[in-house]
Amino acid sequence: MDVCGNDNDGILFFKMSGHGNDFIVIDDIDGDYALNWRQYAPIWCRRRLSVGADGILIIEKSERADFRLRIFNADGSEAEMCGNGARCAAVLALSTNRAGSPMTFETMAGIIRAQVEGDRASIQLTDPTEYQGNVELDIDGEHLTLHCINTGVPHAVLFVKDIWDISGEEINRMGHLIRFHGIFKPEGTNVDFVEVLGPGNICVRTYERGVEEETMACGTGAAAAAIITHLNGNGGQPPFNVKVPEGMLAIDFHETDSHISDVWLTGRVSCAYKGYLSCKET
Repeated sequence: MDVCGNDNDGILFFKMSGHGNDFIVIDDIDGDYALNWRQYAPIWCRRRLSVGADGILIIEKSERADFRLRIFNADGSEAEMCGNGARCAAVLALSTNRAGSPMTFETMAGIIRAQVEGDRASIQLTDPTEYQGNVELDIDGEHLTLHCINTGVPHAVLFVKDIWDISGEEINRMGHLIRFHGIFKPEGTNVDFVEVLGPGNICVRTYERGVEEETMACGTGAAAAAIITHLNGNGGQPPFNVKVPEGMLAIDFHETDSHISDVWLTGRVSCAYKGYLSCKET
């Protein structure tokens, strides 16, 4: 019995990463697969037991853009948007001739524009909404002031000091408590821990809902952190350099009459390998 199968009985995938935010990317633009992606995402994304990833990205046919991008978190939930995932999808679409650069693609958050040059990909996020500053919460006996915004998915920003001295366990503990707080029900929120280094320079660590732990980078989180830092007046003007655990992202945007628009996320993308996925639970 061939436990591993062969090229003819699996699904071709590409393992891609945007500064450590890693994904299983599948090109299904021809509609060859009829799978319940929600079912398979938790199986394939399990680290040490499968490929392992923060989520899976499915490139599908679109009548409105070059392609449609569906995004599934590691727990199987479908996400409206993912900044680094969108950048990975753009790189793959260009390399497989599914789209040129610039390109557009459809997400649950709206139509996304993208440009690819070498290993650097830039995407234009949808205009942020639902900004709410100074949200006061009591979490585990501690009084916190959060700032909330939706940059395609909801984010809650907490400003901290000495961000790299905070343990991963503490990021996950506090992130979990904030993510599931009643004020954010029913969908919950992503949680960004942000330290301002100086004008246009911040550090960000993100607890991502759906992954339910800290990830090495979060594109929409970097955008949320930069925008809120700017709106709070304690971090200067765009563009912003955003240091995440596995690299540097760039965020640029415009502000007109307190309205934020034309938000661009830029960073590197890498493809580690490609392979074939089994549809059998093992």
